[in-house]
Amino acid sequence: MKILFMGTSPFAVESLRALHDSGADVCCVITQPDRPKGRGYKMTCTPVKEFALEKEYRVETPETLKDEAILPLLQELNPDLIVVVAYGKILPPYVLHYPKLGCINVHGSLLPLYRGAAPVNHVLIDGQTETGVTTMYMDEGLDTGDMILKAPTPITPEDNFGLLHDRLAQIGGELLVKTVAVISSGTAPRIPQTGETCYASMITKETRRLDFNLGKMALHNRIRGLAPDPCAFALCGGKNVKILESEPIDGTWDAPNGTIVDKKHLIIKVSDGGIRLKTVQPEGKKPMSGESFCAGNRNDRFE
Repeated sequence: MKILFMGTSPFAVESLRALHDSGADVCCVITQPDRPKGRGYKMTCTPVKEFALEKEYRVETPETLKDEAILPLLQELNPDLIVVVAYGKILPPYVLHYPKLGCINVHGSLLPLYRGAAPVNHVLIDGQTETGVTTMYMDEGLDTGDMILKAPTPITPEDNFGLLHDRLAQIGGELLVKTVAVISSGTAPRIPQTGETCYASMITKETRRLDFNLGKMALHNRIRGLAPDPCAFALCGGKNVKILESEPIDGTWDAPNGTIVDKKHLIIKVSDGGIRLKTVQPEGKKPMSGESFCAGNRNDRFE
């Protein structure tokens, strides 16, 4: 079976690695073009491109898929199956319908829950206790295609976005190899998505900014759902402070929400108690403990 792989992010690398280790016939890898990155705006390739070149795969980086831009490439490669993992662009119909075995996707949630761009973030932000990975046949909707296989995993209290992302990426790679096997054997199921669904929208600045009028668990879950990157943040003394790690605190304080009520341990008053900011990163500085932040901070509230 000849496979065309399309992916961009570190999440996608684990799927490509699993295909490589399984001996799958990956005829080409399509990923996003190199982009300027960092303070020096150095042109940087995607994690998928870096891995693909290391393994000596052919790599293509089209700027667009519109107007049948990659149709000549599809005709040249003639893949039996297209595998798409965190590629970052919507596939037009001519791509979706080209391979005889279809296009499949590895999605980081238990569909039909958490369709969309940021399922790993939102499942933590919403305080869920279980998630997983789903492989599915792609259609023209947004993560609405028939499901093939699922692999659940519990969400632990210690999980943040980084830890859960890496675990799901590995699970996704393993599930992809199983999915390719059942497609190859002609035994792959097609399970329509039915029942409750929700949408995991892209992470924005508004998503990241903390509102201390919320409850302690809602704030704690938002912080861990965005750590270690891109990070939740709040303003203190008019400057951004990223919040990397927190702890919900029981207690009652006669102070407005957002007030620092314990300047030794950096505990902030919220609607139903407090939240301790265990690790923070002030603007222009390296991450530090809440205690270290308090030692150099003269402000008495966050907003």
